[in-house]
Amino acid sequence: MRLASSSGAVSLLPHRRTDASIEVSEKAGVRYLHFGSPWIQGAMRIARPWSLELEYTRDMMMALLLRPAKRWPKRVLLIGLGAASLVKFLYRNRPSSMLTVVEIDAAVVRAAVQFFRLPVDPRRIAIEIGDGHDFVAATDRGFDLILVDGFDAKSRTGKLDSLDFYRNCCARLTGQGVLVANFLNARRGLPQSLERMSEAFGGRAFALPHCASGNVIAVAASGAPIALSLDGIRKSARRLQRESGLNLLPTLARLEQTQVAGSDQFAL
Repeated sequence: MRLASSSGAVSLLPHRRTDASIEVSEKAGVRYLHFGSPWIQGAMRIARPWSLELEYTRDMMMALLLRPAKRWPKRVLLIGLGAASLVKFLYRNRPSSMLTVVEIDAAVVRAAVQFFRLPVDPRRIAIEIGDGHDFVAATDRGFDLILVDGFDAKSRTGKLDSLDFYRNCCARLTGQGVLVANFLNARRGLPQSLERMSEAFGGRAFALPHCASGNVIAVAASGAPIALSLDGIRKSARRLQRESGLNLLPTLARLEQTQVAGSDQFAL
């Protein structure tokens, strides 16, 4: 597959090359990204390129309900670009957010520009080609929101699922900081992954029940405590749906399954 070149705020970090080929397929009006395997690494409904097609990406946006200020997050770090679904959603629906993307393979960036309508806007989107683990360890920047969705062709996360990585993420988060990470429920060692995240964040972490695809979204927080009523979160979800079209009520229905019976309070 021939990939168009990208331009704009793209910089190169020291990184290893990946061996996986980049493949794009289409079915029933949806375009899919693959890394040389049948695993879906991203998707875009061609008629709605700014929407979040995959359920787990919608789950990841639950973070917007936990810090409900309209201008939050100001600075976002996304580790793993894929089909650029999360970048595009935040770019359109959080116009004051500055987005930094760390992607290990430049070919993924070129595919996102050519086939998945990733905006080239160096004023708001900075793309670093490099290893997400190493970037978080080296940077001195602060972020309000860190989104981790990085897998190789064999669905391995590597160092993005290590205790030092989570500790470095916690150190890079601001006083209103939230970390969101995507895991595969079928992967062995998921309980240990969640334990590492919880240890790094002093117990301030939880995981949603898996969605239909088997993905599990884990969330951790630093800084100011999060204490919200479920009714308040639902109101925020309805407001976000009116503003962006994103329906997070199914996600919240699964969130309620994690609550102690009869409790209307969510704390993190």
